Amino acid sequence: MPFDFQGKHVTVAGLGVSGVPAAKVLHGLGARVTVVNDGDDERARAQAAELEALGVTVRLGDGDTLPDGTELIVTAPGWKPAKPLFTAAGEAGVPVWGDVELAWRLRGRDGRKAAPWLAVTGTNGKTTTVQMLASILKAAGLRTAAVGNIGVSLLDAVTGETEYDVLAVELSSYQLHWAPSLRAHSATVLNLAPDHLDWHGSMEAYAADKGRVYEGNTVACVYNVADKATEGLVREADVEEGCRAVGFTLGTPAPGQLGVVEGILVDRAFVEDRQKNAQELAEVSDVNPPAPHNIANALAAAALARAFGVPAAAVRDGLRAFTPDAHRIAHVADVDGVAYVDDSKATNTHATEASLAAYESIVWIAGGLAKGATFDELVTGAAKRLRGAVLIGADRALIREALARHAPEVPVVDLDRTDTGAMLQAVQEAQRLARPGDTVLLAPACASMDMFTNYNKRGDAFAEAVRELGA
Repeated sequence: MPFDFQGKHVTVAGLGVSGVPAAKVLHGLGARVTVVNDGDDERARAQAAELEALGVTVRLGDGDTLPDGTELIVTAPGWKPAKPLFTAAGEAGVPVWGDVELAWRLRGRDGRKAAPWLAVTGTNGKTTTVQMLASILKAAGLRTAAVGNIGVSLLDAVTGETEYDVLAVELSSYQLHWAPSLRAHSATVLNLAPDHLDWHGSMEAYAADKGRVYEGNTVACVYNVADKATEGLVREADVEEGCRAVGFTLGTPAPGQLGVVEGILVDRAFVEDRQKNAQELAEVSDVNPPAPHNIANALAAAALARAFGVPAAAVRDGLRAFTPDAHRIAHVADVDGVAYVDDSKATNTHATEASLAAYESIVWIAGGLAKGATFDELVTGAAKRLRGAVLIGADRALIREALARHAPEVPVVDLDRTDTGAMLQAVQEAQRLARPGDTVLLAPACASMDMFTNYNKRGDAFAEAVRELGA
């Protein structure tokens, strides 16, 4: 039965990107909405004024107290499950939804056909994969959009005037935690590595929340053959009868998988007689950039599109049309025979491992806020590829110590500064270490907030420093 919001007391937890749209939608559905928010800064007050003008009640500076009469909480995804507000809700028997859960329940509410969701999660590669998927779906002539954790509101997509045939949906572990009734057409967990453990409490809880994306899938659960944990999540999922497990691999695919054969992306899952036949989808050179982990992203996107019935030619055309976002293995320039590549988005060791694997001889610029990470395994795997390393940021000593233990022959420049101007010096030091044919790679393996507002600003500083080299 659809949830009737008319007259219901609904508390929206958190303003910001998800809270404001949720409050507006709920108010429009006749709910009596109260917004609670931890912060009471200038931005929060401006958002509060906008909502109060509509008749929404807003409480700033108190996100822990459950408002009297609350019958439902709709929370921003980042609010931790252990927060007192949710403890009180549990004791009072009040359900808690995220904005994704709300969007799922509002699908088709106005009588329009509810667009199926093709869902993507994983520790790394989500945004790129969802954008590739949307590009493929568009190439097939379908009305679609890349939405969700990518920064485009799912609520807007399901309640707006535009009608879609299918949605490409990026979902974070936070969003999945608060979306108990989500049932995607098909979904993938791209990979699993420790991340956000302070929020989830353990790796097991983090993986379980990621695995929720497979619950109730109707056509395909797409997993990473190279990451057995993702296959394990498929095995544990309760799916619709007839839903298939479909693997993707950088090697030769077995029946029921997508993979790579002699530079060709091929499908042995969505073809007749999978034991004998394979369908050519695209060439590796159609993937931009053709780094190994990005080819894996393309295969995952292709698998979801094929599960939705997209023809092979649209996979090729969609991949060719796709342009990656900035700061994701972005080639900045070649200077004196050395390539300079910006992967500032590599904010954890798992993403950086994939980035380092894409090049043969690297001068590595790394460092920032480690977020509790360790670097021994990362350095051990990359040691043979490193020409040198330049370290910046607050936690650079952790990387320096790992290099000393596992790659003592690699020259290291340790820049004892955390101001934004350090990036120019880092690039200059990397140029000094590099030789023609090398790649100077910004893949920090750390968050940026010790030196920069975000990873975008860090990548911009790198690109500007590279341009100064070539001036």
